[in-house]
Amino acid sequence: MQLQGALRGPSDYSQEPARHPSLRINAKEPFNAEATRRDLAASYITPVDFFLKRNHGPIPIVDNINSYYVTISGMIDRPRKLSLDDIKKLPKYNVTATLQCAGNRRTEMSKTRKVRGVGWDVCALGNATWGGAKLSDVLHLIGLPYHTEISPSGGKHVEFTSVDQCPEEKGGPYKASIPLGHATNPAADVLVAYEMNGEVLKRDHGYPLRVVVPGVIGARSVKWLDRIDIIEEECQGFFMQKDYKMFPPSVDWDNIEWSTRKPQMDYPVQSAICSLEDTNAIVPGEVNVTGYALSGGGRGIERVELSTNGGKSWFGAIRYQKEGVPYIAGDITSDKWAWVLFKAVVDVKGDTEIVVKAVDSSANVQPESVESIWNLRGILNTCWHRVRLSTIHNLRSFL
Repeated sequence: MQLQGALRGPSDYSQEPARHPSLRINAKEPFNAEATRRDLAASYITPVDFFLKRNHGPIPIVDNINSYYVTISGMIDRPRKLSLDDIKKLPKYNVTATLQCAGNRRTEMSKTRKVRGVGWDVCALGNATWGGAKLSDVLHLIGLPYHTEISPSGGKHVEFTSVDQCPEEKGGPYKASIPLGHATNPAADVLVAYEMNGEVLKRDHGYPLRVVVPGVIGARSVKWLDRIDIIEEECQGFFMQKDYKMFPPSVDWDNIEWSTRKPQMDYPVQSAICSLEDTNAIVPGEVNVTGYALSGGGRGIERVELSTNGGKSWFGAIRYQKEGVPYIAGDITSDKWAWVLFKAVVDVKGDTEIVVKAVDSSANVQPESVESIWNLRGILNTCWHRVRLSTIHNLRSFL
């Protein structure tokens, strides 16, 4: 499929970009991979090589960047086509934001009861500094004032359409939408981005333009942007209507009614240990425990707590973001859309299970068990994260 004579979604996987050899590959076609735990938590800003690779089809190709443009249309008075240079003429903002796949930690949920979807460990996310124009400025350029909830023609949502080819869309493009009030709010920091960590976007991450919707599940941050449309109702695409919705444990594939749930937007509070695998053999003594915690909607992380006795008692971990700057949830010095990393030292004398949970600035806390939040698509697994340590002198039981 050729679009605009510049950006196209190929029909096969013969022209995929190179990827880092240490990635954990969960699916080859389409390519879906995550970093190892230690690689992910090694730095506050995730290197592009280790950032989540989440795809639904072959990676699009740019044939001629000079003829590339984004069409802005729908329920507006002045449809327009904007080139990459047009977008770059708008004020540039750098926003540090974590993008997390809704299926993060799906493999763990599937151990309780089988679910459908790509099997992710705890690294289906990444934290980057995104550079680009605010979507609110782009929409203002075509006549939509800031903080517009409904356009004069009755538009209430902003739909983003890619150029990739998705089997779920019968070979059509990936698409998603957010409410118009969200899109036109400058404080929401929604970007039409062309940079990632100070460099031009790589193909895997949406080159030449992508949308970044901070605080919302990654499925709404559409890559390889082709169109922005103002529409009356939310996007009717597959990934808005028949995927990425949260159902209770009682719903299965025989009784599911997709229309009874709204598309998921904000993600709940989450944390995971990254310095250890699910099972570990160690020498008794002090163990460094590190990982990440985050919450959606711009909510900060108030506490990260660890337990070595199944949650009977807890002790706090140190939270941090930028080097030399104390992390304070909600403070202007902190990145509101980004994860925090945490660290603690645990004195391990014998076989131990370490548990982590986080509490966000709205006092939301992770649930204890996966059973209470199990759902057939395996999304939003935010239960306490647990790792098991077996000491060397008792290695036989570990093996």
